[in-house]
Amino acid sequence: MERPAPVSRSRGHVGTRPPTYDAEPTALPAADPDDLDDLVADTVLDGARYGACTVRAVSLRGDSARYRGEPRRDALLTARFGTGEHALLLVAMATGARARPGAHRAAAEACHWIGRAVGRSHARLVEDIRDGRRGDLKSGLHRLTDRSLGKLRASASEQGVDPGEYAASLRCLLLSADPGCRTRVFFGVGPGGLFRLREGEWQDIEPQVAEVKGDPVLSFGSPPSETPEGDRLTMDLGIPTPPSPYEPAPEPPREPFRFRTSVARPGDTLLMCSGGLAEPLRGEPELGEYLAERWSRPDPPGLAAFLADSQVRVKGYADDRTAAAVWEA
Repeated sequence: MERPAPVSRSRGHVGTRPPTYDAEPTALPAADPDDLDDLVADTVLDGARYGACTVRAVSLRGDSARYRGEPRRDALLTARFGTGEHALLLVAMATGARARPGAHRAAAEACHWIGRAVGRSHARLVEDIRDGRRGDLKSGLHRLTDRSLGKLRASASEQGVDPGEYAASLRCLLLSADPGCRTRVFFGVGPGGLFRLREGEWQDIEPQVAEVKGDPVLSFGSPPSETPEGDRLTMDLGIPTPPSPYEPAPEPPREPFRFRTSVARPGDTLLMCSGGLAEPLRGEPELGEYLAERWSRPDPPGLAAFLADSQVRVKGYADDRTAAAVWEA
């Protein structure tokens, strides 16, 4: 009689030594009785299933912030715009600047502004995703990101705060609810991670700033900016475009725009995360091995199991963690 394979259980930490801080929250952030809306929960957990994918998302306070009684600097937004097969799912996450007052508010505002921008444009975005218009998606989402971060800088000015201090990184994932559409769209500004778990192995697919994308694919890209001989099809005289008289020209983001589309295969798991999880995933192989084993199973984890997996700790990494994973049926 064959014995059943052993079932691995959730672990508190990986690596040769335990982390410095306690595993559970220690101190709550200080509260202002006249501004209780400013409080941020230690942990936020969400999930859904649409089309061919199951989504799990979590944002939790890092060990250091839990110990020091500081608010979570990461923010998470999950939203559905539209109905039926025409619905668009957005997962947005942002991280406020380290050691800056109001960092948690800046992160929340960044998610708010990009959520509003994507929601107002969701019908067009759904069409572009389903039709594979990569060039239109990249330019359109770049514009929405610029405007959203521009509003964040405007908010800083209204508060009399240095925009460089009231800032946040921003990472987003767009998913079509159409079961026949397997195109997943990532975009954002700032550090973090984008990984794909395929056949039990992690692939780091984070788009690099200086990455050369290659020639556009027919019907799935935009025209090249120059001919194969190197002749530019458009001239760049270095003259800035004058602002519209109706709307101020958005300032460019302080970090380069990142964008990637990928076509999922059945059995894939796509993971987008903030630096708090991306750094230990890249720095501690045992964490990647553990999550690969947990998330390669036939069925996606439930919310509680996903939370337990996401908070497996590694010594030397104590920042907030925000993660969104998509399991392909």
